[in-house]
Amino acid sequence: MAQTAAAVAALGLTKPNVVDPLQIIFAAIDIEPSDWEGDVLAVAVTEKDVCRSPGSSFENAVLKRLDSQFGGLLSEASAEEDFSGKAGQLVVLRLQGQGFKRLGLIGLGRSAPFTAAACRGLGESFASVAKSARAGSAALALASPGGIHGEFKPNASAAIASGTVLGLYEDNRYRSESSKVHLKRVDLIGFGYGPEVDSKLELASHVSSGVTFGKDLVNSPANVLTPVVLAGEASKIASTYSDVFTATILDEERCRELKMGSYLAVAAASANPPRFIHLCYKPPGGNVKRKLAIVGKGLTFDSGGYNIKVGAVCSIELMKWDMGGSAAVFGAAKALGQIKPPGVQVHFIVAACENMISGTGMRPGDIVTASNGKTIEVDNTDAEGRLTLADALVYACKQGVDKIIDLATLTGFCRVALGPSIAGILTPSDELHEEVAAASEVSGEKLWRLPLEESYWETMKSGVADMLNTGAIPQGGVITAALFLKQFSGCTSTLLGRCGATRTGRRPDSASPPWWNGFSGTRRESTKMKARRGRGSCLMLSPTREGGILLVPTFSICSGLQNKWTHI
Repeated sequence: MAQTAAAVAALGLTKPNVVDPLQIIFAAIDIEPSDWEGDVLAVAVTEKDVCRSPGSSFENAVLKRLDSQFGGLLSEASAEEDFSGKAGQLVVLRLQGQGFKRLGLIGLGRSAPFTAAACRGLGESFASVAKSARAGSAALALASPGGIHGEFKPNASAAIASGTVLGLYEDNRYRSESSKVHLKRVDLIGFGYGPEVDSKLELASHVSSGVTFGKDLVNSPANVLTPVVLAGEASKIASTYSDVFTATILDEERCRELKMGSYLAVAAASANPPRFIHLCYKPPGGNVKRKLAIVGKGLTFDSGGYNIKVGAVCSIELMKWDMGGSAAVFGAAKALGQIKPPGVQVHFIVAACENMISGTGMRPGDIVTASNGKTIEVDNTDAEGRLTLADALVYACKQGVDKIIDLATLTGFCRVALGPSIAGILTPSDELHEEVAAASEVSGEKLWRLPLEESYWETMKSGVADMLNTGAIPQGGVITAALFLKQFSGCTSTLLGRCGATRTGRRPDSASPPWWNGFSGTRRESTKMKARRGRGSCLMLSPTREGGILLVPTFSICSGLQNKWTHI
């Protein structure tokens, strides 16, 4: 995406620079690593691969051939750098008079990568080597190609490609001077080749495009990415992929006609008007077999309202990220526009607004009425996300969908429970959970199902309205939030993805920069056409064994995608 924010200067006269999107051609080739020509050749090695007796060359055939080609330089350098192939170790050598200018060794640890997460991590390490060398072309080879089983190689290639793109990602739109990514071509050696691998690499490219789009959205400051601008970005998706997408943007007046009192109460204090966004994907040729709604929280800034966020724990300066759910949703939409899966209709729904403070704003103790007629006593204005999602879920049900996926940075309680690397999911449907769990394994993003303890609903009852928006006790906050949203999605099976725990920061095991992680931008692609860096919001497009697509929360490409469901 060249530009995700407004084309005109916003508050502070801020206007993002136009940055060329990453455009990398990935190819799986069958060639001896020593015969490859380009800027950087990186070889992924295990601890066993680099084992050798003192004064002797490597036993591994690939390393032995390269070492001989360079007159023992490889064994000499590995000894001097104390390189033993441990996970995370990197060595890069400058070469002269060879087919490639630099040779890198990437440590894998005791074994070759055999999971999607490990392969994505390898891609990130590879990206670090290519970026530091300012390479225009690079290749990644396995010292022991047999370490990855043949049936897994296509998915391994796709995961490495995704990790490479995510590792290269930088948001330079708001710097007066910025570096440029030079990498244009990547060859994968030893990961298999042929139509199946090529297809998976193309799919990974589309998904990564959606993830980086979501990352750009969520990294945009709130003075630039207002609800109106976010709606404009969504509309661009529909216009770019007009063969499969339509866009419906509802303004405040139209939302009032639809009786979206819960959503509009949150938006009431802001000078920036709200926008209710609905993108509809219809497959080429029609023949819709399933209908899915993906609903994302779209608070482009959250001050907390009159229950203002105070103290270091609340991190009000990071609340531009409270639209991470919507970033994952629109990242998934962009990916689907390129992939064009058959047989499924997908509704992407976001109630975008800001939660601010003013004389027109919602107050603690106010009673608001959602579009399904249920009344809510607002006991905390900082529990605003669920108020916007309430009307969004009612709207989604009216689209006649089979299943709903809700993605949101809804509560910090999830981080307390699961830590920084696992997203919580809640659903009453065992079938839906099993599909998402299967997609999680394919994508490599970690999810954990939390219980929907119905007895906790007693704490959410109000003496003057149908319900409270937070409840009388702070314990079990993730569960009570899900029980609240359940009141507005009773029409169909619903999965609630709580991604607030996985939004940002640099993982100790990751080469990704410390921006929004994008948890959920990669998982939404793994259920047979069914409906990071840190992690962040879900968008997870992961190929199924049958070749289909499963849309699931997770698009590090939300930093995620992170980061991104159900059989479609």
